Amino acid sequence: MTYGQGRTYKKVEVIGVSNEGIEGAIQQAVTRAQQSLEKLSWFEVQEIRGHIGDDGKINEYQAVIKVAFELK
Repeated sequence: MTYGQGRTYKKVEVIGVSNEGIEGAIQQAVTRAQQSLEKLSWFEVQEIRGHIGDDGKINEYQAVIKVAFELK
């Protein structure tokens, strides 16, 4: 692909969940989106949140992202 040419993208929201951290949650979302969508190009983090266990420790990270893919 040559940048500088006209292109059109669509963005969709995906939520990734991981107990490995924020990067793991983002990667989970991108990996799953890649299985359903073609030509993923970039992502935007919309929200970061998580779950706190009874012991007061974070036991789950959630990343709400929007992934963009090029329209055919």
